[in-house]
Amino acid sequence: MLSVEQLTKIRRDLHRIPEFGYEEVKTQQYLLGQIAQFPQELLTIKKWKTGILVHVKGLDSSKTIGYRADIDGLPIVEQTSYTDFRSTHEGAMHACGHDLHMTIALGVLSYFAHQQPKYNQVFIFQPAEEGPGGAKPMLESPELIEWKPDKIMALHIAPEYPVGTIAIKTGLLFANTSELFITLKGKGGHAAYPHTANDMVVAASHLVTQLQTIVSRNVNPLDAGVVTIGVIKGGTKQNIIADTAVIEGTIRTRSIETMKLIKKRIEDLTKGMETGFDCSISIDYGANYCQVYNEESVTKDFIEYLKGQESVNLVICDEAMTGEDFGYFLEEIPGFMFWLGVDSKYGLHDARLEPNENAIGFAVQTIVDYLAK
Repeated sequence: MLSVEQLTKIRRDLHRIPEFGYEEVKTQQYLLGQIAQFPQELLTIKKWKTGILVHVKGLDSSKTIGYRADIDGLPIVEQTSYTDFRSTHEGAMHACGHDLHMTIALGVLSYFAHQQPKYNQVFIFQPAEEGPGGAKPMLESPELIEWKPDKIMALHIAPEYPVGTIAIKTGLLFANTSELFITLKGKGGHAAYPHTANDMVVAASHLVTQLQTIVSRNVNPLDAGVVTIGVIKGGTKQNIIADTAVIEGTIRTRSIETMKLIKKRIEDLTKGMETGFDCSISIDYGANYCQVYNEESVTKDFIEYLKGQESVNLVICDEAMTGEDFGYFLEEIPGFMFWLGVDSKYGLHDARLEPNENAIGFAVQTIVDYLAK
């Protein structure tokens, strides 16, 4: 089993080489190199695009337990205090903890490569979680279909919880999510002659304001939804009326029905904007992730196990509007995801995120003990 010192080095190595979805070439090579150092008698390894599947032969082949870790990074310029292991890929960073996710999975795998598990296991190193979404196509691949687990688990780091904390709940854990890209096209012109043009900066500004009324005026107050616009772009110079503007954002909901409602309202509003501003508007929902829904019986079994562990601070948490494509696995396979406390001052997707590395050894030992049970 990998030592804490080895796990820390692996995490830092991975932190240096963040790569975007389906571009995780160095990451895949590094992971394969680490796995090659384990005893190979129980292992069978497959590659899927830039991801990896590792099958561990159990004493009893009647059941297969899955463990998933995501492997991609984010387009963020790192601003941590790290000096020795900052990202070497300009404009990319592991700002969502996937470097820890991979390291923990390797730690658990290293144990069962040495100590044969009771049941078969499959470790899933999944690309493209941050986009465009690797879970669904990987789940549908012949490689994973052959080794499809009967149960599955995963974790996500949680900066707000101290090390030693595991937060989990049955049922809904993470929201349904959808990206949102809206392009408005009108007629450009000279700033001195606005009557001869159709200004898309003005149109986009009105649309952003109207989008913010959807949740407040169309979604049941007892339900929950989010429409956030993170990017608005338009124009090239201060005295040129823009013929194009682009809005980018995200939609998050507790229910699938509310997601459908919000999308319909967006489409209705844009049709009105097309008439009102004499322009054309196109909508692209980009990557869509379904909810992460923890199956009750499997999750309760894990919770009962945690209650008996003195080293674990168990928290029964509320659902969050976070998005995770692990939800696609849980649509087909009973399982659960949990939050792992990493005690960082800064949150997920923050350029200053610095997870406490002590969480790695804690997580590996906790998961190993659970799976060995």
